Amino acid sequence: MTSADLVKQLRERTGAGMMECKKALVETANDMEKAIAYLRERGLAMAAKKVGRAANEGRIHSYIHSNSKIGVMVEINCETDFVARTDDFQNLCTDIAMHVAAASPRFLNREEVPASDLEKEKQIFRNQAAGSGKPPQVIEKIVEGKIGKFYEENCLLEQKFVKDPDLTVEGVVKAAIAKLGENIAVKRYARFQLGEGAAKAETTESLN
Repeated sequence: MTSADLVKQLRERTGAGMMECKKALVETANDMEKAIAYLRERGLAMAAKKVGRAANEGRIHSYIHSNSKIGVMVEINCETDFVARTDDFQNLCTDIAMHVAAASPRFLNREEVPASDLEKEKQIFRNQAAGSGKPPQVIEKIVEGKIGKFYEENCLLEQKFVKDPDLTVEGVVKAAIAKLGENIAVKRYARFQLGEGAAKAETTESLN
């Protein structure tokens, strides 16, 4: 028997609907952590079906850090103005803008990394591994692994979300897609820091 208290706790932790929470608890024998995982997996599967649909509405959202020395603007798109005006969508915009302020990503996604920058990073990693005595094919594997880490550290969508390091920013967006029922895409951002030039990144694609 699933209690109303458990359903309420699960709703508070995940933001999912009451019926979805009840079903998740039934399917996982009232195990809260398994129920959370169940909802995340189900939500991501639903979100995958919506990625690729046209997202031409949304909002441009600004955030100024409390010290007034860092400011961020983000454009996040969705499918309808109705969703763009919801608290959930606006909270998502704020969360992503705050993340950009804190994590200072250099690029929106890996497709936006210039080929020259990527090759420069690869060469640095090859030089670091050159004195290891490992064969060339092993060194290339090491380089590819380090490039993956480079993407995770520098690309907004692949960075670990500052408010929940168990999720990437892309994972946060996909969770919002599942919850709001529309495709959502981070289109572009600009980060301003007092005394520095603005960091910008944009894309015409939805989540990749």
